[in-house]
Amino acid sequence: MKKLGVVVTDRGSKFAVSGCSATSRVEVDAALKDLKRDKKYAKATHNIWAVLLSNGPLKADDGESGAGMVIVRMLERAELRDHLVVVTRWYGGKHLGGDRFRHVQDAVRDYLDQM
Repeated sequence: MKKLGVVVTDRGSKFAVSGCSATSRVEVDAALKDLKRDKKYAKATHNIWAVLLSNGPLKADDGESGAGMVIVRMLERAELRDHLVVVTRWYGGKHLGGDRFRHVQDAVRDYLDQM
């Protein structure tokens, strides 16, 4: 799992991005388990993820409603298949409203740029 660490900070919330190759739900689950072995990521408020597999997209918002679909759309535009992207958020105490989706996009864009 490639971890870029914190890439966006806003009003106390921090967003990090990670990713790796994944060709099945089993590999996705194993990668998420591996990520959460790091206590910092296990204690995060949200671990939002998505992957485009051969049988269609998989995603999870982890309480950040709609954020998984943001990642799916970005993976589709980048034509990146069989690659799991996880955006992790540590809640900073203040609601970000729609800005949180922009931060998810920024984190995914940083990850895609570094591939």
